[in-house]
Amino acid sequence: MSASRSARSPNLARRHDLGHGREQLRQQPRARDPQCARESHAGPVGCVVDQYNGGTVVNFLANKVAVVTGAARGIGAATAARLAADGAAVAVLDLNEGDVEGAVGELVKGGATAAGFPCDVSDSAAVEKTFEAIRTQLGPVGVLVNNAGVLRDNLLFKMSEDDWETVMGVHLRGSFLCAREAQKSMVDQRWGKIVNLSSSSALGARGQANYSAAKAGIQAFTKTLAIELGPFNINVNAVAPGFIETAMTRATAERIGVPFDEVKESSLHEIPMRRIGQPEDVAAVISFLCSDDASYVAGQTVYVTGGPAS
Repeated sequence: MSASRSARSPNLARRHDLGHGREQLRQQPRARDPQCARESHAGPVGCVVDQYNGGTVVNFLANKVAVVTGAARGIGAATAARLAADGAAVAVLDLNEGDVEGAVGELVKGGATAAGFPCDVSDSAAVEKTFEAIRTQLGPVGVLVNNAGVLRDNLLFKMSEDDWETVMGVHLRGSFLCAREAQKSMVDQRWGKIVNLSSSSALGARGQANYSAAKAGIQAFTKTLAIELGPFNINVNAVAPGFIETAMTRATAERIGVPFDEVKESSLHEIPMRRIGQPEDVAAVISFLCSDDASYVAGQTVYVTGGPAS
């Protein structure tokens, strides 16, 4: 997500709804699973089962609206795609209108229902208007993934106040503003899932005083929301990725003047799994936290680091 603070109007939102896109994609009829009629710990399941190749895939987020911030690329884009595959109608939020439209287009090609909303998550008025537009176009929000983020790395003596405020504004303020809006629908529905993106940098990282502080703050924010919103059947958790191969990590390598392949090679020796994480690795954990299988998981931070976080 860009550092620019200029918000765009939610009136620029675009809706793309293919309706029967998934049936066309799999070319097999959907069947409603009799088990889906039950009431689960996570509320009414209302799921739909896709049948293909002799197997089934349960779209456990059918009839749910999922909001993903910073969804135009990297972890956000992978998460939007995963939640769409899980059956959700996805609201794609990012700062740049062109990036948003491109991300929505990719989801639509895969058979998803998606809408794009250019939004600066650090702008209170923009967030309020955007969530109002989401509720109007897609329906009440059931899932929120606070993924939007920026980097302004520097050593403390070189770090400007703007570096500090920008990172805090997008990560902490943005997560707060979006959660405050999303919980309105969730409380009314007595059902909801909020996943906040933290980072292994929350444990401390040289040159990231602002980013580390913001990501550590998100973990405390997550615990507090879990306590406050749990009585309304809303699960709030965090995911803390380690080294994940994204455009942001590539840009970081370029900024410090080290070829990205060298950064990856040196990092492999520190990761027990001996591979670099991909956005889909993080999206899979987020998907789990949004499922009924995680209905008794709340206030937790799951580290996705290829080994013990340290």
